[in-house]
Amino acid sequence: METDTITAISTPIGEGAIAIVRLSGPKAISITANVFKGKNLGDVASHTIHYGKIIDPETKEVAEEVMVSVMRAPKTFTREDVVEINCHGGMVAVNRVLEIILSQGARLAEPGEFTKRAFLHGRIDLSQAEAVMDLIRAKTDKAMSVALKQMDGRLSALIRRLRQDLLETVAHVEVNIDYPEYDDVEEMSHDMMRTKSKEVYKEVVELLQVAKQGKILREGLATAIIGRPNVGKSSLMNTLVQENKAIVTEVPGTTRDIIEEYVSVRGVPLRLVDTAGIRETEDIVEKIGVERSRQVLKESDLILFVLNYNDVLSEEDEKLFKAIEGLDYIVIINKTDLEQKLDLDRVYELAAEKPIVITSLVKEEGVNELEEAIAKTFFAGDIDTGDLTYVSNVRHIQLLKQAKQALEDAMEGLELGLPLDVVQIDVTRTWELLGEIIGDTASDSLIDQLFSQFCLGK
Repeated sequence: METDTITAISTPIGEGAIAIVRLSGPKAISITANVFKGKNLGDVASHTIHYGKIIDPETKEVAEEVMVSVMRAPKTFTREDVVEINCHGGMVAVNRVLEIILSQGARLAEPGEFTKRAFLHGRIDLSQAEAVMDLIRAKTDKAMSVALKQMDGRLSALIRRLRQDLLETVAHVEVNIDYPEYDDVEEMSHDMMRTKSKEVYKEVVELLQVAKQGKILREGLATAIIGRPNVGKSSLMNTLVQENKAIVTEVPGTTRDIIEEYVSVRGVPLRLVDTAGIRETEDIVEKIGVERSRQVLKESDLILFVLNYNDVLSEEDEKLFKAIEGLDYIVIINKTDLEQKLDLDRVYELAAEKPIVITSLVKEEGVNELEEAIAKTFFAGDIDTGDLTYVSNVRHIQLLKQAKQALEDAMEGLELGLPLDVVQIDVTRTWELLGEIIGDTASDSLIDQLFSQFCLGK
């Protein structure tokens, strides 16, 4: 277990009202007290904040005016002594305080090391630690709600219960095999293993069924806006983002590159990509943009296909319908404030059962209908973040898929009449896979890799 004291700046880099330098470890309080002019921090009560000044130990001059929070173990985030020095938010001020703290024997923390210590000291499990990062990166209220519930341990509690059920079943079967009291003990053990495997399997499947929604809430839908040049793609981007991120002109081919932005639509986070208009062109720069657009198309979860109400349906439009066949898309017929030249019957025929939304982005008409169509495409209406336990982390989803396969192998072995000690291998494997989600059976290298992805000071 770590015994040194770590420190880092825990607020974003840049100018602000305040900045915080955080310390955690056995010498957090004494190190701060060495350079703090004010109350004796060694004598103050836990979870109190104190006004004073940080003194430069070399010049003996005042380096910064601060408020110092003292929190004593074990009732802290890391379960170690923690000190937070609140100073002015300028880069010079906060870096000067950090340098002084480092000069007193603290070590600069690695990315995510505060959260890692909370995990190593049993304050949180691995899934809760990952939820800390999800909370920081949340793009919508619903994504934040899912992360908060995971931080509270909702997923952890469910996984621990499933693991306990499997462990008790394995233990019970082993006892029956080692100390048989009845002639039909093997049949009883088979029935018990079969029943419990089916129960756990059902819950794993239910978690995976909502995992797609959870992953979308966490990472956002990769959403591409496509269409021929000058149909209103950039106008749609600006309408959804509610900012002028994309250049809007009457000149076809204005968008030459990929423009990416996050936007929340009815609580659904979209990673919105405005692509260059897809058409045949001799312009070298525009041609590169078109090729990038085609690549984005392949990687998208949702496609917003924009057509021009004031233009005839071209061969290029029909090719785009073929290109997105089998994908999730919404057709947007834009510029309905102008004269109709588009063959709507043909559009409905090509779109088949896909949603079609009529808009005039200039007049901001049809935007609500579009937002509703986006939400219904993936969530059939409102998203429930209240009672459901969402799995949103890719690592968790992969482990659950492997656990599901191990349980299927176990149940197949039982149906084939394989010996219980053989079936038990798959059940134990399931127990181990579920344990990796919460960190009970995770390797040290995996733990190091996960926490290295955290931001510095967290």
